[in-house]
Amino acid sequence: MRKSLVALLLMAAGSLAQAEVQLKDGHPQAYTVVRGDTLWDISGKFLRQPWKWPEIWQANPQVQNPNLIYPGDVLNLVYVDGQPRIVLNRGESRGTIKLSPNVRSTPLAESIPTIPLEKINSFLLSNRILDSDVEFSQAPYVVAGNAERVISGAGDRLYARGDFVHGGEGQVYGIFRQGKAYTDPQTGEVLGINADDIGTGEVVAEEGDIATLALSRTTQEVRLGDRLLPTEERSISSTFMPSEPASQIDGVILDVPRGVTQIGQLDVVTLNKGRRDGLEEGNVLAVYKTGETVRDRITGESVKIPDERSGLLMVFRTYDKLSYGLVLNATRSLSVLDKVRNP
Repeated sequence: MRKSLVALLLMAAGSLAQAEVQLKDGHPQAYTVVRGDTLWDISGKFLRQPWKWPEIWQANPQVQNPNLIYPGDVLNLVYVDGQPRIVLNRGESRGTIKLSPNVRSTPLAESIPTIPLEKINSFLLSNRILDSDVEFSQAPYVVAGNAERVISGAGDRLYARGDFVHGGEGQVYGIFRQGKAYTDPQTGEVLGINADDIGTGEVVAEEGDIATLALSRTTQEVRLGDRLLPTEERSISSTFMPSEPASQIDGVILDVPRGVTQIGQLDVVTLNKGRRDGLEEGNVLAVYKTGETVRDRITGESVKIPDERSGLLMVFRTYDKLSYGLVLNATRSLSVLDKVRNP
């Protein structure tokens, strides 16, 4: 992790120090960090609302470089001017620095992250949302496989046709298949098109509008008609700071890109709200299980059961009209069209 976790927490705490937070019933007075913890897990041991962690965090001034939380660190709950605070206490082994002519380093992988990023990193690197199907219809497409094969895999050559304006030989393209078109269930507006990742190929020869590509990676068989899009440069946050949205959010879960029907903890979901609605990476939303409509056997009327709060998710990737979220916890099985609102 390249970013300073505690430094970010301290910056956030400066403006929120006086805010009131609710401690969780049965919270510990002290907690020793262990390998495998995340900051989200730890904050959930102390707080009813884990995303408010920065509001009670402060580092022990005796710790010279409180840049990261490590296994073995002790977090103590104290009160300052009547307000709860979590203080980082670092043991003797970490508080004493022995000078040496040799370079000493601590692997960054041992530090405690905010959110388990390994759950979403592979998803971030491959999935893509397009604003409309125009990009698909205008993109180069696979016209043939080597020896006139109709399907190809990693290590094969394939041939594509189209306007290869990006680079030439050596240019890397992602290979995609058009997936679901997302439509807002309330307004009917087309929000975007899901591009299913199929693989990656590098241009090794080009003549006219035909290019030869060497397939370096595939997630499934490449078929005739699959489209080629230039690789997308993406900055992947190494630290997500959970926070409340700055504006009112009233949306729904549109899809589960990984193809499951029942949604649980650490599943990735697609939301019908995005940057234009005020969502940012790190925003936390409550998930409400949509109440069913049942028949009242006494009156004969159809009545709707109230929506029930059933989980919490964090937005980790935003587009203009859509977002991806990671389900942080769920008290029951969630599903498509369940509602998401401010926590």
